[in-house]
Amino acid sequence: MALLCLLLVWGGSTYWAVSSAWGEVNRVDATPSGDRVAKGDGRNVLLVGSDSREGMTREERNRLGTGQAEGKRTDSIIVLHTGGERPVLLSIPRDSYVEIPGHGMNKINAAYSLGGAKLLGETIEANTGLHMDGYMEIGFGGFAQVVDAVDGVRICVQRDMDDPKAHIDLKKGCQVLDGKTALGYVRARYSDPEGDIGRAKRQRQFLGSLMGEIATPTTLLQPWKLRSLGKGSAGALTVGEDDSLVETGRAFWAIRSVSKGEGDSIVVPISNSNLPTPAGSAVQWDTEKAPQLFDDLNHNRPLSIDPSKG
Repeated sequence: MALLCLLLVWGGSTYWAVSSAWGEVNRVDATPSGDRVAKGDGRNVLLVGSDSREGMTREERNRLGTGQAEGKRTDSIIVLHTGGERPVLLSIPRDSYVEIPGHGMNKINAAYSLGGAKLLGETIEANTGLHMDGYMEIGFGGFAQVVDAVDGVRICVQRDMDDPKAHIDLKKGCQVLDGKTALGYVRARYSDPEGDIGRAKRQRQFLGSLMGEIATPTTLLQPWKLRSLGKGSAGALTVGEDDSLVETGRAFWAIRSVSKGEGDSIVVPISNSNLPTPAGSAVQWDTEKAPQLFDDLNHNRPLSIDPSKG
């Protein structure tokens, strides 16, 4: 009887901690407009890392090395696909040269600047045929805040990274990154021989590791710690107006599964990473492999590309 009472108290406390944090999450209308593509066999959640500095003080901008630029652009674009045998994290290079509905050809991150989450989702649907079912976004300040809320994230850095523009000087090897350093790590591209493609790989790697830190028994089994984490990070997260707590939680868990090797982490197949365009140097998708990959995801089939090369 005493054990049952303890379980009831723990369950009630956990529900209170989670629901309280969920109440502080920001909401945005992210549902694409126009004639949408049909729903596929799985579920797709658009994950966006924006360079928004909204709500950050001058001191915070200086500490994190984010600069003073106004407005918002997409620093990372990832689609989380679930429903098949394994969840998939699919990076879309922000310099991908695509058709933006109503605006012609441009780099895909321009869609967010022109029309926010709605137009970005519409652009991804139009160019991939994947129906976007959910949306999550986090800005610069919010990202660093979440990392610090879990006391840092352990990452194995693949090579020395000295990148003044990202405000980092990291040595190769496994180490715990705090919020400021983690932000530089996922933003850096000039110190990466693969440029934006290498950055996309690091973003997926870090996202999985971060979810692993959040979803540890130490956090989940202690409602007071869960409450503290939720209060510290909920305001940093933005989700779609129609997204539910349950579906968002499932998305977080799927990301964690990918980090544990129980899913796939890939990037859209490309044929040219330095395509000359009126918008500047851009990324061109492979006209055969990319559509095949999107079709694989849409029908929950095994991937036609080698995930180990993603």
